[in-house]
Amino acid sequence: MTNPTSTTPSAAGRAGRREWTALSVLMLPLLLVSMDVSVLYFAIPAISADLEPSGTQQLWIFDIYAFVLAGLLMTMGSLGDRIGRRRLLLVGAAAFGAASLVAAYANSAETLIAARAVLGIGGATLMPSTMAIVRTMFTDPAQRAKAIGVWSGVMTGGIALGSVLSGVLVQYFWWGSVFLVNLPAMALLLVLGPLLLPESKNPAPGRFDLLSVPLSMAAVLPVIYGLKEIPSEGVRPLYVVSITVGLLFAGLFVHRQRTAASPMIPPALFRGRGFAPAVVLNLVSAFAMMGSAFFTTQYLQSVLGKSAMEAALWSLLPSVPIGMAAPVAAQLVQKGVNRAYVVTAGFAIAAAGYGMLALTGPDSLWLVLAGCAVLASGIVMVMSQMTDLALGAAPLEQAGTAASLLETGSEFGGALGMAVLGSIGTALYRHRMPSGAPAPARETLGGALAVAGRLPDRAGAALATAARQAFTTGMHGAALAATAVLLLAAVAATTLRKVHVRAPEPEPERAEPTGTAKAAL
Repeated sequence: MTNPTSTTPSAAGRAGRREWTALSVLMLPLLLVSMDVSVLYFAIPAISADLEPSGTQQLWIFDIYAFVLAGLLMTMGSLGDRIGRRRLLLVGAAAFGAASLVAAYANSAETLIAARAVLGIGGATLMPSTMAIVRTMFTDPAQRAKAIGVWSGVMTGGIALGSVLSGVLVQYFWWGSVFLVNLPAMALLLVLGPLLLPESKNPAPGRFDLLSVPLSMAAVLPVIYGLKEIPSEGVRPLYVVSITVGLLFAGLFVHRQRTAASPMIPPALFRGRGFAPAVVLNLVSAFAMMGSAFFTTQYLQSVLGKSAMEAALWSLLPSVPIGMAAPVAAQLVQKGVNRAYVVTAGFAIAAAGYGMLALTGPDSLWLVLAGCAVLASGIVMVMSQMTDLALGAAPLEQAGTAASLLETGSEFGGALGMAVLGSIGTALYRHRMPSGAPAPARETLGGALAVAGRLPDRAGAALATAARQAFTTGMHGAALAATAVLLLAAVAATTLRKVHVRAPEPEPERAEPTGTAKAAL
């Protein structure tokens, strides 16, 4: 017999205690997937000493996770809508846990690369599934906004926490412990998931379009690869060709979705009021967030001279106001403030944060931290609202597909931000460096500091000072460019004034929780 104090969406249109408890369980895989983006920052020296990977293998150890995850997000979102989001979540959790165990005890670089690839597959199932299940559990717009605010905060916090956690674990244990930390959380999800999480899927999904799977990967991976390499390596023919090939396959993918009888991404999804603008503005938000990270991490370490661990700890400070941004945005909308004005304010706040970064000098720790806090708070306000808008605009039976499109857009936006803003900063850095400086010093700040360390004291100090000043100038230029982009986005966001979230709607048929779960609740 159901506990009368625990209302459910199916009974009253509002989530009860079981849904909020289930949300806390869902946050476990989300936290770990977001942490895995940065968890190798401090582990890689120990991995290099133990497994002795080549330079190419070391790059793949870092990058294979993000590449596989980005390439499979759309596939997994669509698959979850067909076979059930909870089922896909639990399968992904099992794969993520098993791959974590293999990675922890890998005895070769090849094994670790393969395990990281499987972690990427698992991550691609977990991210859209968690978001889609949130959409399924919370059909009331106000409650959904709160839940998505929590989702956004956990996602952002996990990325910041991953690097710090890896530093602590490597210092006190061994590099494999950064993967073993995933196991208890995934085990808990596998036990509690079937009891607390509802099953839901599209009741009439049609046949799964297998041809769209390689087409989507061929569209996403070359573009992400080219955009990720340009900031560090410059605009080279290989990367331009890679992006061009990806865009050509993207055209083929779009054509396939328009002509297939049962497309992976239904074109009608983009005709939902507010869905397409939400995906685009979310992409712009990721552009700004990742573009800033390209500079601030280098600034803390190479300009201010902080160790990697010190830089990671300092970078946690902005997380405090960031954690409040999404709930504040949701509360404003619930009190009657038009979503368009909240999103416009978020972009304006983020632009102000970039404006603060444009005022920094080579010794401006607190100004950089404050700028990052202001910038990221504005971006999280926007992202949480755009996530809520997109999921509210999408039909409930296509929640997984909608979530995967948002996440794929974020991957594109982040890569584009690093490429565009990184290229601007690099160009200004090279322009400001003395013409007589050694060639490696004119390429990157890291190269300049390496050269400076081999020079006599006075000459080395002069070169290091010039390089740090040039890097700061490059950051100023990139910050001003990003400010302009965000202000344009703020203007564009005003067009959302007449877009409203859907009213609560009936859910698709769910599997009932077990009797044990009902009794516990």
